[in-house]
Amino acid sequence: MRRGRGILAVVVLAVALVLSACAGLPTSGQVYPGLPADADANPPDFSFLPDRPQPGATPKEIVEGFIRAGSGPGLTETWERAREFLAPEIRDKWKPTAVVTVDVLGDRVYTSAAEGSVSLSLVAVATVDDKGAYEQAEGGPTSLPFELAKQADGEWRITQVRDGIVLDRDVFPTVFHHYSVMYFDPTWSYLVPDVRWFPTGNAATRVAEALVNKPPSEWLADSVTTSFQGVTVLPSVPVDPSGVAHVDLSESALSVPPDTLDRMLTQLQASLATAGVVEVQLSVGTTPISASPVPVRSTRVTGPSLVLTKDGLGFLVGEQLQPVPGLSDVVKTVSPVSIQVTADRDWAALRLTDGTVWRQGADGSSDRVDARPGLVDPTIDQFHTVWSVPRSNPGALTAHLPNGSSVAVADAWPGATEVSSIAISRDGARMAATVTSGGSTQVWIAGVVRATDGTPKRLGAPVALGEAVGTGVSLAWLDDITLGALSHAGDTSQVSEQLVGGPAGSTAAPAGMASLAGASAVSAVRMRGEDGLLYVRRGTNWQQTASGILVLATQQGMPQG
Repeated sequence: MRRGRGILAVVVLAVALVLSACAGLPTSGQVYPGLPADADANPPDFSFLPDRPQPGATPKEIVEGFIRAGSGPGLTETWERAREFLAPEIRDKWKPTAVVTVDVLGDRVYTSAAEGSVSLSLVAVATVDDKGAYEQAEGGPTSLPFELAKQADGEWRITQVRDGIVLDRDVFPTVFHHYSVMYFDPTWSYLVPDVRWFPTGNAATRVAEALVNKPPSEWLADSVTTSFQGVTVLPSVPVDPSGVAHVDLSESALSVPPDTLDRMLTQLQASLATAGVVEVQLSVGTTPISASPVPVRSTRVTGPSLVLTKDGLGFLVGEQLQPVPGLSDVVKTVSPVSIQVTADRDWAALRLTDGTVWRQGADGSSDRVDARPGLVDPTIDQFHTVWSVPRSNPGALTAHLPNGSSVAVADAWPGATEVSSIAISRDGARMAATVTSGGSTQVWIAGVVRATDGTPKRLGAPVALGEAVGTGVSLAWLDDITLGALSHAGDTSQVSEQLVGGPAGSTAAPAGMASLAGASAVSAVRMRGEDGLLYVRRGTNWQQTASGILVLATQQGMPQG
């Protein structure tokens, strides 16, 4: 069968474990966020080598082979095998990474029209642009036209084709990997990741160029800042066997103030850590640049679940409840149905049984900030600003400031008819929500645009990350780049783990789940059932660990020190 001839041949070129890399690990200094425990920054060096054009192939077979060849970037990542299907006059002009269309293999339909004309109909699930930004596709069929002509040797070759490649969604993660390009929040206190997708080879160069030479993703651009102003990076970032990346900056870096250089190094080191780099050395030509990473606020959440029981608010360690100083005694007296605690555990945002939203302080202060009907569970940021919104009015998002005033947040969730949950990121730069739009439940993300004093002004244009099955129930940040969304469809529950700037995975959950929380730990997802049972995920299974849980609280980080 011709289909059998077109199956990709996987050629193992090299698999080497460089044990000496351990010698390059630093033993002191700033800790940078890297890859999740189950991720591999340096995948085995496999090269997918698709078939060459076959002698006597028809125009349709040439187009089919060209599309399959998109899965094989080759060792030089120039897609040289795919270029063999192109006529010589366009072979060097074609830009394979201008746009990546991610689709479902079984939906592809090739149609031959006039001689030398072929069209491919597909249903895109996502696209990746030339900056590496992943975006969910709107759906519906897309047609790609191809023009072909016979060459002097009598073989058909493609003479007209749009730039870019097409990858099946199951193949896409083997050709491209996601990396976090790190920016600062406007206070220079937190690092904010901007997820990009690049071919797995030469990742350090691509990540550095994205950070230094290109702008942030459009939806995030007004919510973050960068230390790289007027400085560029040369288009090669070699990484030695010990994991040290050598970054050569433009001559303008020689006039940059020391504190800015320190921030540059911080951004580069954190960004390149997601590509497996353990240390960054800066230079301008042959001149080394001295810099030290600046301290940044961690957004990790570790340790046991934070819960409310009949005994109060505390961390559940075995069967014991360890109280949160100041908050435990006051929170249990007000009967909350939702609790979110700040990183320093000195403030909490609560929704009570009567539906009102409160800000509770560890010092005993308690303020009702919103009494509008139909409010969803609130969220609180590092400025102790409490955010609330009515379920039936997504555009009425309001930020309640610590001084007692409130700000109507402009441009909140345009086009949404309902919002069921909101969650601000632990760095305060991104707001996520589960909304109803066009009759479906979707997870949206938007940048938070603030004044210089941190007061929220508006949300940026939202980006739809993915759909949730059924009705949205609860939303929580699992880590800096992953959202957990709990939804109900009939009698079943489902948890979606949505990468911010990437695809989502979903798992079935026990019926009757009421809320979820995340942590930077092996059991990253925790859920509470309507019956008060607490579950944690162990691999692909859900394990019941406690009962009598009145509220499963969420945390916005951990205390410093």
